[in-house]
Amino acid sequence: MSTRTAAQPAANSRSATHFEDVVSSPIARTALVGLRYVLGFYFLWAFLDKLFGLGYSTPSEAAWVRGGSPTTGFLTMNPAVTEGPLGGFFANFAGGIWDYLFMAGLLGIGVALLLGAGLKIAAWAGTALLLMMYLAELPIGRAGEDFTNPIFDAHWIEALVLWVIAYTYAGDTLGLGRWWSKIAGNGWLR
Repeated sequence: MSTRTAAQPAANSRSATHFEDVVSSPIARTALVGLRYVLGFYFLWAFLDKLFGLGYSTPSEAAWVRGGSPTTGFLTMNPAVTEGPLGGFFANFAGGIWDYLFMAGLLGIGVALLLGAGLKIAAWAGTALLLMMYLAELPIGRAGEDFTNPIFDAHWIEALVLWVIAYTYAGDTLGLGRWWSKIAGNGWLR
């Protein structure tokens, strides 16, 4: 017979609302915050490189501020895309409004991760972006190229990390996650 009263809910019936409720190990929480910062900077750097042509994946003459297109080079000149089974389809998404959507996605995901707020939105948007990039390059059945695995690549890993960060509330530690949860609640906006 249970001695618990109606005012005392069972320990496992409490819903997780904060980082410490989901991840109890301080080392694991620190690692997740590190992942959040690294992946946030990764997305933000991609945005900045394409915007200003910092010379990493985007040469300065191809910078968006100099009239370059962040999507055109990848979708129309990258052999992994153009020679892939879906290359022709994805060439339709080069330039125009797609540049704005792509850049907004990179910036929004990067900022959300670095601030620790809006992580579920960032996870969903980031997964959609990464899925589209994966499908554009589609490594299935393309042995002998720069692909190390015929099915999984870094896009999958990055998407999974986004989900782990979002659904473990990794923005609560060294981020604005707790503040954001007061505004957005604990629904899909968190």
